[in-house]
Amino acid sequence: MQPSDDQITDLFIIGGGINGCGIARDAAGRGLSVMLAEKDDLASATSSASTKLFHGGLRYLEYFEFRLVREALIERETLLRAMPHISWPMRFVLPYHADMRFDTETPTSRLLSRVMPWMRGRRPAWLIRLGLFFYDNLGGRKILPGTASLNLRSASEGAPLQDKFETAYEYSDCWVEDARLVVLNARDAQARGAQILVQTEVIAAKRSGDLWHITLRDRASGETRVVGAKMLINAGGPWVGEIIHDRIHTESREGVRLVRGSHIVTPKLFDHDKCYFFQGEDGRIIFAIPYEQDFTLIGTTDQDHPDPEQRPECTEAEQEYLCAFASKYFKRAVTREDIVWTYSGVRPLYDDGASSATAATRDYTLKLDAEGGAPVLNVFGGKITTYRRLAESAMQKVAAHFPDLPGPWTAGVALPGGDFPVEGVQEQIDGLLADYTFLDARWARRLIRAYGTEAREILGDAGQAADLGEDFGATLTERELIWLMDKEFARRAEDVVWRRNKLGLRLDADQIARIDQWMAERLQG
Repeated sequence: MQPSDDQITDLFIIGGGINGCGIARDAAGRGLSVMLAEKDDLASATSSASTKLFHGGLRYLEYFEFRLVREALIERETLLRAMPHISWPMRFVLPYHADMRFDTETPTSRLLSRVMPWMRGRRPAWLIRLGLFFYDNLGGRKILPGTASLNLRSASEGAPLQDKFETAYEYSDCWVEDARLVVLNARDAQARGAQILVQTEVIAAKRSGDLWHITLRDRASGETRVVGAKMLINAGGPWVGEIIHDRIHTESREGVRLVRGSHIVTPKLFDHDKCYFFQGEDGRIIFAIPYEQDFTLIGTTDQDHPDPEQRPECTEAEQEYLCAFASKYFKRAVTREDIVWTYSGVRPLYDDGASSATAATRDYTLKLDAEGGAPVLNVFGGKITTYRRLAESAMQKVAAHFPDLPGPWTAGVALPGGDFPVEGVQEQIDGLLADYTFLDARWARRLIRAYGTEAREILGDAGQAADLGEDFGATLTERELIWLMDKEFARRAEDVVWRRNKLGLRLDADQIARIDQWMAERLQG
């Protein structure tokens, strides 16, 4: 089967995670014709299972990953300006105690042990201050406040912690709604001309002269078709290696190391809006983060996960590990009985031969294969904070095959709903409450944090809650569900309550089943 002329695009992207959707948006904005296929839902794997942070990666400084950290630190503020509804500044509290012991195998620890052997296993206060100084200054910080010291004996941030912690350092990073970030990039790509296909699997792709012939299968109908592309981009995340070997049948010396990161969610463990950064004796760190107003998110782990087809789950051992880790800091022990939800994702890290999953690089690698005909670009690794820079780097490689391609354009350009100032969230919430008097503060905040200025398009001319149609529970209404299906590619209840929002934490099984039924009926008819 040959693709018809109207089914030939410049770029075909495999994978609807943050890298694939970020590249699709950048490419479409430069005038290329783009088609993206995702076999499931957008952000259905790694990109909805992160720790929800735009951060430079403070701990990566111990591995001397200065370029990665600097790029990520610069990106925090670039991204904040483009998406103030789904991303916001957050202060991080790093408790310190002189008797703390740490992993001795990081490059920094090994260097310190050689120069100051009596410090083996310790991370002195001056070293933490030095790291935070670099963290404050590597990225040209303008919006976010710098590092400060806290007296935990008097500060409210010390109240939930064990009494042995008297001092802490406080620094800035940012929260992000990871799955919404992916969806908004896909929406913006579509608005600029890209075709975004969900529930569409790439069965095979083969070179035919200067074109790729790509066979697609619609997972809902079972129908197959063939499309053509001048260039293929493999942004398959955990499946990038499987796509190389089994779908497009090319060779690559590069490999991917699959690392499972698991998280637990508990009822909220503290009342303030800051995050805790906890350091462990095994070289790991975890965060304890205010989550969805009533919960605390704790994570993450680092475990090798060899098979991408094996669904990642937070194991009992990982749950125990995270509870025990947090309990070394909090006064009240965290137990598995406290857990209300868990989630896990598989990070497709570039395989740099590191001895452990924790030490494996979080940087990205892009490999172009143009031998034998039409080119393919394979994307390895990366982190959510640098997705936009990864897309720009990918476009540099794409440009070699598309002369006169315009240059970078995405820095600071608002994503859908993000066309207001970083400090303007409360003003948006207050305006919504004034104009839609049936909303309460929590409902209005949820809508602005999800949709920004587009919340008004969803509410439309509603004068009372009943005007929004069926109430599915937890403030999810028929009007919003239609928006999610028509504008945001949602097909199932799972797409809605665990990725477009986290209302699954507040809905019961019967309510979720009703959402699924309603969506299925609407799709059929």
